Amino acid sequence: MWGVPRLSADVDITIRLRHDQSTPAFVSAMRSAGFELRISDVDDFVRKTRVLPFVHRASRIPLDVVLAGPGPEEEFIARARRVSVSGVVVPVLSPEDLIVTKVLAGRPKDLEDIRGIISKRGKELDLSGTRALLRLLEEGLGQSDLLPLLEAQIAAVLRAKR
Repeated sequence: MWGVPRLSADVDITIRLRHDQSTPAFVSAMRSAGFELRISDVDDFVRKTRVLPFVHRASRIPLDVVLAGPGPEEEFIARARRVSVSGVVVPVLSPEDLIVTKVLAGRPKDLEDIRGIISKRGKELDLSGTRALLRLLEEGLGQSDLLPLLEAQIAAVLRAKR
């Protein structure tokens, strides 16, 4: 959406369950909508990861549903941008918040995605806000590698443009 298109093996979404909706009720609704869980021990897996890994029965496309908890996910949802995808308006992570999630994941494909977003969106991005959030996450996680990882991707994009 925000960077350079690439094929993805799955679809990732983040949801905030309503106060009156339980995880089992959500799983049941997803089953009724044509999805199956890809795990058997739901409670333990969700407690450890806050992720419900589904697969769409008809298409076999994996869908990872992240259950938003207090903290960054709530902020990401609040800042989501409404975007038309094939005529359907859906809330999508802002490009800045997507960069944060990609820095946290840190896999080679995520770093490539970060460079694609920076290259394509450039001056539109609020990288100062992204840096501030990464600093907070570093403090909270006891890490010091998130901000340098972002800066390395920015530098790589600038070098490629020369």
